[in-house]
Amino acid sequence: MKLLGKFFDTQRKQFSEGGKLAALYPFFEALETLFFIPGTVTQKGPHIRDNLDLKRLMSFVILSLLPPLLFGIYNTGYQSNLASGLTPKFADAFIKGLTIVLPVILVSYGVGLFWEILFASIRKHYISEGFLVTGLLFPLTLPPTIPLWQVAMGISFGVVIGKEVFGGTGRNFLNPALTGRAFLFFAYPANMTGETVWTFVSGMKTASVDVVSGATPLAIAGIKGASDLVESSLAEAGFTYLKLFWGNYPGTIGGTSTLMCLIGAIFLIVTGIASYRIMLGGVLGVLAVAYPGYVLSLFKGNPAAPMLSLHPFYHLVLGGFAFGITYMATDPVSAPGMNTAKWIYGFAIGALTVLMRIFNPAFPEGIMLVILFMNLFSPLLDHYEIQARLKKRVPNV
Repeated sequence: MKLLGKFFDTQRKQFSEGGKLAALYPFFEALETLFFIPGTVTQKGPHIRDNLDLKRLMSFVILSLLPPLLFGIYNTGYQSNLASGLTPKFADAFIKGLTIVLPVILVSYGVGLFWEILFASIRKHYISEGFLVTGLLFPLTLPPTIPLWQVAMGISFGVVIGKEVFGGTGRNFLNPALTGRAFLFFAYPANMTGETVWTFVSGMKTASVDVVSGATPLAIAGIKGASDLVESSLAEAGFTYLKLFWGNYPGTIGGTSTLMCLIGAIFLIVTGIASYRIMLGGVLGVLAVAYPGYVLSLFKGNPAAPMLSLHPFYHLVLGGFAFGITYMATDPVSAPGMNTAKWIYGFAIGALTVLMRIFNPAFPEGIMLVILFMNLFSPLLDHYEIQARLKKRVPNV
């Protein structure tokens, strides 16, 4: 570490004001503080003492993302080897998954960091550590067969249009990672949806194998027909509740395993990084909307929408709900800051997700758009809670 510190000390003059690379000082500062605690201190009061700055906060989020990331790498390789007729052993699957997922992550970080450096240099401010999370969250929401040039397009849209045009981290009202994914979803739907995008086969990202590139669990649950047999249809397709909870099936890179997301959620709640109110509110929203339809289908039978007959607990493990409510909905910038607003915000996300799954079989997931939709209402929810609290104050007379 001493050699590394000496290297930064000798190169600092090149990036300081008047140096040849002064325009790139934000990049130099971000790289240095990645290894060392900044030596600068506040000279004038008031002073706020806190043991957790933005860089350390984002580091905690990165740590919470390791379970879904590592499992996603394994699952991607496992599904690829299974489809290609290769051995599904853990080591082989993990190495295969690493060759598929790592380029996506590198492109996301590389292209996104380029835009961060560019805007930081133009505005003459430091690079925000928030990108450390965005650059990893975005790839985990993508299918493993996504072309790398589309990864570059998506992260560019998310960083530039979703954040930088509003002034950078702290001023964006939409989640940048979800903004980039929404762009890809509507701009290149053939590479983001369907039955052939969830498994990387034989080193050819456009290849598909009928036996594994079938309907996703959500698509099966939304198929019209014998609506009282939705759970049976899932089981026949191999999607038992335990398998859905574990997440060992084709899907997005990091969004299939509810168990891994639960581990990350516990870590974020215990460390105080993410709001348990949003997460628990989302779960309550799912159950509150799903249970009435489920109970009604038990007595009436054969509801018009097949998903009405699905047990509410299935909604918690299907698709990317667990990943979305844990990592996307709790974004401290785009989510509300007031406690009651957080409950309402989370509840609305869970409720709207179930409604979209039930009444829109053509688009059974919905968690992505629901979170972006509720991002728009976050300032309004905070505003009304603040006004309600102000009205309760005793007039100063």
